[in-house]
Amino acid sequence: ENEDGYSFEYINNYLSSNNPQPISLTMPISNKVYKSNILFPFFDGLIPEGWLLDIAQKNWKIKNNDRMSLLLVCCKDCIGAISVVPFNNDEL
Repeated sequence: ENEDGYSFEYINNYLSSNNPQPISLTMPISNKVYKSNILFPFFDGLIPEGWLLDIAQKNWKIKNNDRMSLLLVCCKDCIGAISVVPFNNDEL
């Protein structure tokens, strides 16, 4: 996330792995950078709703419109093969 919105890209290690799978049909395997003004629907859908969202917002003092912070706090260990963790560019 930056002042221009959101970006997503598959890391090279994943692209060169045996049989990489896309995280979404709207984000097929590619070496291009996906960009959006809003949080990509795939990632927004990982954020909890209802009472669980209320607990996360209260405990971490995160506003409902701060979707990236909610994603990073709530989705480190999601159901399935996706993990959302911060990284630095040295890891690419």
